Amino acid sequence: MSNYERDGQRTITIDAERLAGKTFDYQHDISLVEDVDLLAATPGKDINWLEDVTLLVEDGLPAVFDRYSNSFIKIYFPIPEGREDEIARKVLVKHLQSGNSYGIRLKDQHTKFPQPELGPWVHGSRTVGDNWKPPAMPEGWARSGH
Repeated sequence: MSNYERDGQRTITIDAERLAGKTFDYQHDISLVEDVDLLAATPGKDINWLEDVTLLVEDGLPAVFDRYSNSFIKIYFPIPEGREDEIARKVLVKHLQSGNSYGIRLKDQHTKFPQPELGPWVHGSRTVGDNWKPPAMPEGWARSGH
């Protein structure tokens, strides 16, 4: 969670661009998400998981919530009326398929069981978590008594 000052007001928020240190092209250009096939990207062809994905507002901007990193993906382009949730879903799927979700980036190091790195949204994604080892204390450090 970031806690920062903006326009003289304290804000407590998490957004994808603060986690990544940049924005992504598909946040700015609708043409980069238009070709996302939501049905094809849906795990097990069960599109019901997308019903919970809706267009939200974060810091006064349209946004979609990425539950894998507990962050908002802000959308900077105009969204055509009547397509709000569709576009939010396409931006989210593009974010996940691109591997830009902070939660997906952490999978290689922290996943404890084998699973596709990019989740079920990308066929042929490499497997992570098949060789997990618990983190070791650095040499010279000791566990506390509690």
